Amino acid sequence: MIAYCTNVHPADDLAGILDQLDRHAVGVRARLGVDTLPLGLWLPASVARGLAQDGAARLRLRVELARRGLTVSTLNAFPYGDFHGEVVKHAVYRPSWTDPRRLAYTVDCATVLADLMPDSASYGSISTLPLAWREPWGEADDAVAEAALTELTKSLRTAADRPIRLAVEPEPGCVLDTVADAVAWLAGRVDPEYVGICLDTCHLAVSFADPAETVAAIRAAGLSVVKVQASAALEVAEPGTEEGRRAVGAFAEPRYLHQVRENTPDGVLAADDLPEAFESLPARHPWRVHFHVPLHARPAPLTSTTDVLLAAMAEVGLDTHVEVETYTWNVLPGAGDLTEGIAAELRWAHENFRTGVTV
Repeated sequence: MIAYCTNVHPADDLAGILDQLDRHAVGVRARLGVDTLPLGLWLPASVARGLAQDGAARLRLRVELARRGLTVSTLNAFPYGDFHGEVVKHAVYRPSWTDPRRLAYTVDCATVLADLMPDSASYGSISTLPLAWREPWGEADDAVAEAALTELTKSLRTAADRPIRLAVEPEPGCVLDTVADAVAWLAGRVDPEYVGICLDTCHLAVSFADPAETVAAIRAAGLSVVKVQASAALEVAEPGTEEGRRAVGAFAEPRYLHQVRENTPDGVLAADDLPEAFESLPARHPWRVHFHVPLHARPAPLTSTTDVLLAAMAEVGLDTHVEVETYTWNVLPGAGDLTEGIAAELRWAHENFRTGVTV
């Protein structure tokens, strides 16, 4: 299953979500020439709550999706709401897993997903944030978050006739900054039947981690890759040159955080956003930037980290859920037509992952 993530579409109610699907998802399906198109559906918390409280509304949504040739086996429950505000930045990490609203939202998503999953789905997945932004956080927060995930697991065990699994998504700058951080925190704390890793390959690339070693470490810890977010980061070979600085500077925009890492012989240096990187990093070694670049794009004179994505997919395979998550289309320089762009990404994914199946 290769889905595309609908968090690229701004909508704050169910009518708006269906309108965006009519304007884009239906067109993507037509351009790909397939009967059904998998989605990684994003539901703002208010929409998820309304659907969770109304079984008839969930069934109507399932019918509306089927009428459009769309299926849903995975939800993206990282953004809680207002993901397309004028400035999102750190707000995307709130509420954290220490806040009861995060647990309630995720339980609501599981209730909705249980009724949306197609009969052919072997399991459902819900991706979520890596606990919180790194500050403030302490041992007491660890305990509260662990208790919340334990409570969620109780709900997941009874949510559906097929497993629904939570996929925790490490992200630079967060409590679980890297996959290694997530593995160390989750192992021994969660039931691996219901909680595992969301491997966002843009985030993986930004950390400069080796894909094969990363997947092996997840499995060695008794955890699984529940979901892959197929994504690519910006790579800047020479950030200290005038050309390199000008090229990457075009991607500095005010809505989202674009964490930067510089790979030096003495270790990986960090900046929390592009403007900060220009001021604080030495720019003598390659940068990777948390800016989700369309998979088929060639952002010359820069490059992207699709090599990391392909290496990760070679290890994980297509038994897991795969969600193309380029939420940055609306802030991407020279983006072009959104429907065409999403279709091009999915074509690239199917050609390069060598799936041998239709979308």
